[in-house]
Amino acid sequence: MTEDEAQAWLRDRLAVPRETMERLEAFIAFLLAEARHQNLISESTIPNIWARHIVDSAQLLPLAVSVHHDWLDLGSGAGFPGLVVATLDDRRMTLVESRAKRIAFLRAAAEQLGIAARTRVQGTRVEMMGDAKFDVISARAFAPLDKLFALAGRFATPDTLWLLPKGRSAATELEAVRHSWQGDFRIEPSVTDPDAAIIVARNVRPKGRR
Repeated sequence: MTEDEAQAWLRDRLAVPRETMERLEAFIAFLLAEARHQNLISESTIPNIWARHIVDSAQLLPLAVSVHHDWLDLGSGAGFPGLVVATLDDRRMTLVESRAKRIAFLRAAAEQLGIAARTRVQGTRVEMMGDAKFDVISARAFAPLDKLFALAGRFATPDTLWLLPKGRSAATELEAVRHSWQGDFRIEPSVTDPDAAIIVARNVRPKGRR
């Protein structure tokens, strides 16, 4: 997917208005300026930032079209997918990030994007978070699938929708956890990379538990 194709996908597939596209452009400029001071994204992805980061995040929204409430994004880093999702939709978003510089970046970016009122940056490790339940849980490049389920399972109900971009390792990771985890799993192809995929799941629980 080229950069022009990525921006066209946002306009055509998600009907993103011009004002929101301009907010995303400003966010990208802010991110690139901050990237001079901390490692937010891989330098090799900068020429394809709309495809590799913006659309790669935004493509989760059509998968969650029937879910309208609280979204938990683990290991938010530079704000992908959490900040992008919250910019394109009006859900309540909780971003979890433990690194101080990235916490500050996420809070400043949420203010800039105009979504701070419904976007909470939880500046802590996942293990230290208080118990709460969420309607959607996302994680991009956060942890291997078995560790992710073990860490985040307490935030889910049987109806929680898990949206887990796993790149080219999706099928392999899913197969590796089937001996210890069960649920309603499927793999969705990524719109940005024909070899990448997203694990979509509900009712995730340890093997043997009803």
